[in-house]
Amino acid sequence: MSSWTPPPADSPRRLADLRVSYDAGVLEEDQLGATPLDQFRGWFDEAVAIGLPEPNAMVLATASLEGQPSARTVLLKDVDERGFVFYTNLGSRKSRELAENPAASCVFPWFAMHRQVVVIGRAEQVPRSEAAEYFASRPRGSRLGAWASRQSSVLEGRAGLEARYAELQSQYPEDGDVPLPEFWGGWVVRPESVEFWQGRPSRLHDRLRFTLTADARAAAGWAPLSDASSWVVERLSP
Repeated sequence: MSSWTPPPADSPRRLADLRVSYDAGVLEEDQLGATPLDQFRGWFDEAVAIGLPEPNAMVLATASLEGQPSARTVLLKDVDERGFVFYTNLGSRKSRELAENPAASCVFPWFAMHRQVVVIGRAEQVPRSEAAEYFASRPRGSRLGAWASRQSSVLEGRAGLEARYAELQSQYPEDGDVPLPEFWGGWVVRPESVEFWQGRPSRLHDRLRFTLTADARAAAGWAPLSDASSWVVERLSP
């Protein structure tokens, strides 16, 4: 895999000079999985196999009703025929925006593999039972942290947050249950399109995108990621 070659020591380094040659692979139509779910799982397994740090990290973009965008990194916790699932505080900025404007996009930036996956769709909350099952699987510290934080609200200082965490440690003993907070849950992004991007030399990248068929879009606005008949593949110009 090619990497950036720095300029001579006597010349200044500019941001404009930072670049790599994308030559780690290709993506042809006949290499693509039969469904978006097949293709994503295949690439994800490869990212795990090479030891990519946090391969389930994805940049989630949302927007307010006024169109003000925001983005942050969250962790994918499940992917199935519905879409891409993550969990968070339901009072956070991302949740507030999704509640009023469900349009969302997720990007998996697998830079070391010269790959990206770009998901565009609409989000909806997962059932409470599903959120409770996942919450119970989290480490105790993470469960207490969820209770301690009113995510995205303004803090006067860190001391108050740590004091609240200490109170919760006393409230919920080591051998006791830490219940799911009412203000905490999960979202699933149901895709309308899933693009698989493979970097290529000279910026002639491979971009293959699964898009809902017209029938699937008209019927429900989404379709199972495992249903090949509901998706068409398009090659996009780089």
